[in-house]
Amino acid sequence: MALTSFYPVLQVADPRAAAAFFTAHLGFEETFAAEWYVSLRSGTYELALLQHDHETIPADFRGRVSGILLNVEVADARAEYRRLVDEAGLPVRRDLRDEAFGQRHFIVEGPEGVLIDVIENIEPSAEFAEAYAG
Repeated sequence: MALTSFYPVLQVADPRAAAAFFTAHLGFEETFAAEWYVSLRSGTYELALLQHDHETIPADFRGRVSGILLNVEVADARAEYRRLVDEAGLPVRRDLRDEAFGQRHFIVEGPEGVLIDVIENIEPSAEFAEAYAG
């Protein structure tokens, strides 16, 4: 298979409201917007939001987002924590911390319970350094 694109599509009750969150807090821009579907882009990264009960979704799979964690890698997790949590007041689900496996990160809750893990890559411990390819 030769991919030409790959991006997540989140099923949400209100695509326009969810899009407002991602444009306001994560810097996405709308590339297409209908009442039932919104496409977003930030540089080469894409995200789409689809109304959870839309007819294009097979009936047995219609429903709201569940068990989704979106990773967002940034240059400075501490600065993003100040911006998203201290200034914007987004709900924190995991406070800022350094992990031995090579991440400084925190998790906030986005629209409809989607978790957003804001990650800065840091030097892993010796134990985990060997697990990285290359």
